[in-house]
Amino acid sequence: MSPEFLTYGMFGMLLLTILLGVSLSYAMGGIAVIFGFLLYGSNGFYTIVSSTFGSMWSILLFSIPLFICIGVALGRSKIANDLYAAFYLWSGRTNGGLLVGTSGFAAVLSAMTGNCSASTITTGLVGMPAMKKHGYDDRFVLGTIGASGTLGILIPPSITLIIIGMMTGLSVGKLFFGGLIAGLFILAAFIIYILVRARFSPHLAPASDTSEPLSAKLAALRSVILPLLIVISVLASIFLGIATPTEAAAVGVAAVLFSVWLRGELTLNFIREVSHTTASVSGMVIWIIFGAGAFVAVYSSGGGVNFMLDLLRGLDLSPWGVVILMQVVTLVLGMFLDPVGIILLVMPIFFPIVVELGFDPIWFAVIFQLNLCIGYITPPFGYNLFYLKSLSPATPMRTIYGAVTPFLVIMLLTGALLLAFPPILVNLTALMN
Repeated sequence: MSPEFLTYGMFGMLLLTILLGVSLSYAMGGIAVIFGFLLYGSNGFYTIVSSTFGSMWSILLFSIPLFICIGVALGRSKIANDLYAAFYLWSGRTNGGLLVGTSGFAAVLSAMTGNCSASTITTGLVGMPAMKKHGYDDRFVLGTIGASGTLGILIPPSITLIIIGMMTGLSVGKLFFGGLIAGLFILAAFIIYILVRARFSPHLAPASDTSEPLSAKLAALRSVILPLLIVISVLASIFLGIATPTEAAAVGVAAVLFSVWLRGELTLNFIREVSHTTASVSGMVIWIIFGAGAFVAVYSSGGGVNFMLDLLRGLDLSPWGVVILMQVVTLVLGMFLDPVGIILLVMPIFFPIVVELGFDPIWFAVIFQLNLCIGYITPPFGYNLFYLKSLSPATPMRTIYGAVTPFLVIMLLTGALLLAFPPILVNLTALMN
């Protein structure tokens, strides 16, 4: 079977199965079995088994359910509600202040949960009632929540950055540091936009007409201590070289459970619910890893990866043109596929070319991840758009598209800045040395 036919066949079937609503893990795994048998007969199954066991032996894989457990436990406790209350008290007296607080809340929540769905939905459930009560514009609120929620897969501990590290052999600590830098750049751009727009259109995000006493604000800061300790316990242990990402994830789980215990919320029912949800979500993510790994293993053994590498090398483009093309492809795929599947499908093709062209791999991986974030709010199929619809069922999808558009432009411009000036990320992540 020629590499060209293999490419058209495997990716064509993948597109068809996705359109038919087949789970991504089963679609990729099933296609791997079919084409493995067509290529090598029953011997083709060895390639699939070998790939799956290779993934299973990765110590980084164990960090995924641990980080998921952190997010689930935080979602089940009332830590997030108290954290938002603190942001609410300190930011309400400024035009757009609650939106600024919401963006900051989503960023901190992202650093605690590591995924977009958790940060977006939790931010919406906690923040939307308060902002509606103060007369904030629905479009402004939805756009802010949808965009800020995408930071869940960029700000560490990001599960997808861990998977990129597994696929490429790059330092997860450096990937986390690069993701943190890019996430803070985007968060700053969001806050500037919110404040400027609220300054010139105060009716969209009016300031609160009541002021809480300083004593109440200082008391509210106590609710920030536990989340900060959780974030610091995870990230500092990685950045300082004290622990591996897997060890840091275990420390994070211990910190969350200890915090929940201090609040008197650690009950048998709490443990049962967190364990069940963690197992369900972890199973979904890990099966995608296994399915995509089998897909890539069969495709690579049939010459498909080399075919794609030769195709990219043969393009009449400058090195920068090739990198930009890769990022555009990533952005488009992010509108349709789960980020885990995208990473496992395209990184084996993109990464060798990036190294061959002499670009900094950490810089490329962080920009790659940023484009997955942008894909989450890119119409018509970005994941976060549908999370927003679930938060506000009465809002037409066209209105949601319009709400996220200004933030989409901000993310694209910020991404273009970091892409055009690699030293911003390269020099800062070099501090990890």
